Amino acid sequence: MKQFLLLAITITSVQLHAQNQDQLYKVSLLRAKPGSLLELIDVIKSDNSNYQNYQDQKPYLLRHSQGDHWDLMVITPISSLSEYFSSEEMSRRSGSNSIEKPYGDSFFDLVSFQEEAIVTGPSLSQFTPAMENFNLFHIEIFTALAGKQAELLKQREMENVFYSKFDHRPNFIFKRVFGPSWDIFTLGWYEDMHDFAGPDTPFEVEDQAAKDAGFEGVNFIGSYLRSLLLEHHDTLAGKVE
Repeated sequence: MKQFLLLAITITSVQLHAQNQDQLYKVSLLRAKPGSLLELIDVIKSDNSNYQNYQDQKPYLLRHSQGDHWDLMVITPISSLSEYFSSEEMSRRSGSNSIEKPYGDSFFDLVSFQEEAIVTGPSLSQFTPAMENFNLFHIEIFTALAGKQAELLKQREMENVFYSKFDHRPNFIFKRVFGPSWDIFTLGWYEDMHDFAGPDTPFEVEDQAAKDAGFEGVNFIGSYLRSLLLEHHDTLAGKVE
């Protein structure tokens, strides 16, 4: 019953606030030096277990399983840009072993690739329960064609409306503020692979749901999305505690 209520509340909240997601997040994508992935994970886990020493909000570490060029994603809610980049907070983070280390720091002996982003996304009341209660995540990273950013966002919101018509959780939508080359990433959250596969919904139900959401039909959702994209990466990732 508790999980059912969580899902129902989250689905309703995402639908109502798709256009009003003002919570800021810091996102780091990391690829380990060959042979150093477990060591890199241990360094980040050590910082995350003591995150109160370095930052106010709990970070979440996700390890990709397939399909993209990075190994790890760290997602951390932040309160505001002015506070996050204040001298006091930057000094506080400097005591960590992995957060925003200066150029040439020994941390980068473990890292072959790093990309950092500031994004807006769902409220903490939506985000935190999903991250705490689920262990498998589907991450899709999108770069829009020129002039298609707004339409890409609309397509992602339409897909969440589509999911709301039957027993499927929506995706969290994160929009770039600054940092990366990509525009949007979405995060779906699941219990396991069976949950990720989704309900056995009849075609007629899915097709009508797609039309109700504004698509031509369920078979057109993917092709419409691809028509808006310069680049698209996706992966399944597990939460690292």
